[in-house]
Amino acid sequence: MNLILPPRVTDSAARIRDAARARGLGTVRLESFAVPDGLRAAHLHAGPGFADAVAPQLGIGLLEAPAHWLARLPREFTGREVRLVPIREAYALRRPVFVKSPNDKSIPALVYADGSRLPGPDAVDPETEVLVSDVARFTAEYRTYLLDGAVHTASRYAADGRLSLGPAVREAVAFAERLPFATLPSAIVVDVGVSEGRWSVIEANAAWASGTYVCDPQRALDVVLRAAAPLNSVADRDKGFLR
Repeated sequence: MNLILPPRVTDSAARIRDAARARGLGTVRLESFAVPDGLRAAHLHAGPGFADAVAPQLGIGLLEAPAHWLARLPREFTGREVRLVPIREAYALRRPVFVKSPNDKSIPALVYADGSRLPGPDAVDPETEVLVSDVARFTAEYRTYLLDGAVHTASRYAADGRLSLGPAVREAVAFAERLPFATLPSAIVVDVGVSEGRWSVIEANAAWASGTYVCDPQRALDVVLRAAAPLNSVADRDKGFLR
């Protein structure tokens, strides 16, 4: 059983690779987005562009949160207004907002002074959906790898907007495990943090495309292997979360 990796292997991906090898799994780093004839693989760990090109050729199913997930979460979990709208609507905003793509990096995740600063219609399809939210300042941010609704591994990755690696506090784990499990795939990454003294969800990310920071790589691998697995092995409850 092979784990596919992209041409450029980040430090985080290398930790997942090494964890896979320690478990006896084969790992294959492709030189391009083309899949060699005869290659067989059951899993992958890569960014969305590479995954979209390679996974269908290998029969790998990719789990992710629905594009609308964050926007439909109750405010008790988000702590702020979050909307999913076509980017053409976001152009009309005349106040600072945080804007990002729901499940990839096509629209840079940034605070924009107003909608006029977003990539224009010459660069982006006006119907492209984006998440638009109030600007929130997080004093601490944590990455949680969720498996079957429980936090499998977690770590701190930022403090006051700056990289700050360390263990996750118990409160971060407890908050992530309060999330409505039925609205998420069984294997997913959710980032949570503290803003204005309260816990809030920052975003959800596909486990197969997420950096591990200082999470336990073996336990992160457990989540990756479920999140990017053979299509014929995807559980019925997860089929609605296929990319």
